[in-house]
Amino acid sequence: MGKSGLTSSHVDNTFDEEAIIKKARWRNLIAFWILGLCNNYGYVVMLSAAHDILQDKFGDNENALNTTDHTNATAPGMRSCNTISTGAILLADILPSLAIKITAPFLPFFVHARLATCVLFSAAGFLLVSLSTIEWLAILGVVITSLSSGLGEVTLLSYSNQFPKDVISTWSSGTGGAGIIGAASYAGLHTILSTGNTLLIMLIVPLLQAITFWCVLKHPAHVKVPITKDGIESQEHIIKIPKKTFRDKINLVPGLLKYMIPLGLVYLFEYFINQGLYELIKFDGIWLDHDSQYRWLQTDYQIGVFISRSSVNLITFDNIWIMSVLQFINVIILLFEAIYYYIPNIWIVFALVLWEGLLGGGAYVNTFYRMSTEIPRADREASLGITTMADSIGIALAGWLSMPVHNAICKLPHPTRLNS
Repeated sequence: MGKSGLTSSHVDNTFDEEAIIKKARWRNLIAFWILGLCNNYGYVVMLSAAHDILQDKFGDNENALNTTDHTNATAPGMRSCNTISTGAILLADILPSLAIKITAPFLPFFVHARLATCVLFSAAGFLLVSLSTIEWLAILGVVITSLSSGLGEVTLLSYSNQFPKDVISTWSSGTGGAGIIGAASYAGLHTILSTGNTLLIMLIVPLLQAITFWCVLKHPAHVKVPITKDGIESQEHIIKIPKKTFRDKINLVPGLLKYMIPLGLVYLFEYFINQGLYELIKFDGIWLDHDSQYRWLQTDYQIGVFISRSSVNLITFDNIWIMSVLQFINVIILLFEAIYYYIPNIWIVFALVLWEGLLGGGAYVNTFYRMSTEIPRADREASLGITTMADSIGIALAGWLSMPVHNAICKLPHPTRLNS
């Protein structure tokens, strides 16, 4: 009887332990989805909100923008173009993030201090942009928000090394959801509230980020690597992951180029389309005016990103180079559309933009998912952090490249679309 009771007790304990592990796993998956959403939310919102703030609070800037928005509109046969490409706005929002992604992987990894900084910077960004009465303070708010997003991405992707690899898929899905939820919530709230009050309400996002990281996420007590023998973990032999020195991290970079170069190229081509070509594509005489076409193209793109960033548990791709080639083909197709207006129907453009978003989101999630399975765990934390700079470098290059291309196309004669 005693042996039977002991066996029953052992089974119950095993069952309870499995239930606890399963609950913790789901908590961590949900936590990383919310953290991905919160981390990219401010970045998405600030691209549009900062522009609105400048118009609302600085009347002279609004007049200046209005007088330069359509400098060629009155000239017969010329295009209606913004004097400054949206690539310039992109640079203002991505360069601070790029700077932190380049430096943070080589700094000490104090994850709680880093996340506290992210939360404070995110809240400060919303407050500065919404309450500022001086133009440079509003711009500083955009910069601080960008720093928060960049530091959060490099930190949380590195930290994901201490959890099952599935958290990368939920993190990526959350960052994709930020594009749709961020744009929709801002647009919806802005219909009933002022820009400043809308951004003040969004202070709930850094609060949610803090609650999720410190209350929902189940943090590991320590980082250990099990030594395996014949594929079976040996609990008797457990060692701690050694800390990487600065030189150790630099030495990892050459081996990471096979991940970084194709990912950076996908984002270079992708954001060249988004910030250099979208605003130059125009269909006349349809149910959407030009401004609405631009907004819906951006929304269409974000839907594609969200779908593909959420798909890695269903389908994975090992060769990111193919995605960079396909994204370059999209550049060629849409570049000639911006120049010649040869695509007969806007729905074809919507399909191409959705495909563009699918490629971009797919490249992101599959790159980091591959790294979580291919890179030795001792190198994984530093490697994931270093690789995050690849997409930001691609985006920054796209911002620089899109401005002269935008200006060159604006000097061309206005084309006539044969079928619209």
